[in-house]
Amino acid sequence: VTGMNPLSPYLNVDPRYLVQDTDEFILPTGANTTRGRFELAFFTIGGCCMTGAAFGAMNGLRLGLKETQNMAWSKPRHVQILNMVTRQGALWANTLGSLALLYSAFGVVIEKTRGAEDDLNTIGAGTMTGMLYKCTGGLRGVARGGLAGLTLTSLYALYNNWEHMKGSWIQQSL
Repeated sequence: VTGMNPLSPYLNVDPRYLVQDTDEFILPTGANTTRGRFELAFFTIGGCCMTGAAFGAMNGLRLGLKETQNMAWSKPRHVQILNMVTRQGALWANTLGSLALLYSAFGVVIEKTRGAEDDLNTIGAGTMTGMLYKCTGGLRGVARGGLAGLTLTSLYALYNNWEHMKGSWIQQSL
């Protein structure tokens, strides 16, 4: 830095002081450096609500345009399209938010009960969420919901661990 003409006296800093070799946040004593299932539940629920609202709004726009295609571009048509967008957005946000809440609650309970965080918790929470969400459809509905939850969370767990499993298969074949 010596011999240079700094633009400002505030920029005349030795770059060795700017090297960051440690984390920049402070954790309480005994705290984990990764977020647990309970902390991630808030993000999951909020993300699902927002995704549902966006998807529902797009679906509502599609349905609104389809249902009012014979009407002229006028204020009643705009109001009807806007009502459809709002109705569908709220419906989908509520549905996905409810599913995320159930999934997160089951996941936290399973994790606390088992004392472990692994893919079995994910698959169990997804299966139980599907079963509870479709419980109003009788035993057949419970079975279908559980199967849907089991399938979706198993595919997610498979996707999430694909590199690990692929590495294990390669090592076994050698």
